[in-house]
Amino acid sequence: MKTFVFLGALNAFLAVALGAFGAHGLEGKIPDRYFEIWKTAVQYQMFHALGLLAVGLLLGKFPQAGLISIAGWMMFVGIVLFSGSLYVLSVTQIKPLGAITPFGGVAFLIAWVLIGYAAMKIG
Repeated sequence: MKTFVFLGALNAFLAVALGAFGAHGLEGKIPDRYFEIWKTAVQYQMFHALGLLAVGLLLGKFPQAGLISIAGWMMFVGIVLFSGSLYVLSVTQIKPLGAITPFGGVAFLIAWVLIGYAAMKIG
């Protein structure tokens, strides 16, 4: 439980910091297309930081729900692969890096399916 609350808080902090960096440090310095990609990375990182916080809270209430824990790790992997690859793509503009992004997206999808399944199983 504590691990996911910590990871959620850390990633929310990073999303705010990276969003501010993008708005104040990158705007006008990278092409608009890549600036939009940066904003997408920040947005998805924040969504899933909140998801990690929810996972931590759910584990506090249902500590026996192993699927929720797996979902939390999938969210974390998704943040690293999805948002991480988009951040690097934005600043380097190395297009093949975009091939990593879908793996993060799939990790996000798996995480949400696991949470939904766990909710049905617990309830």
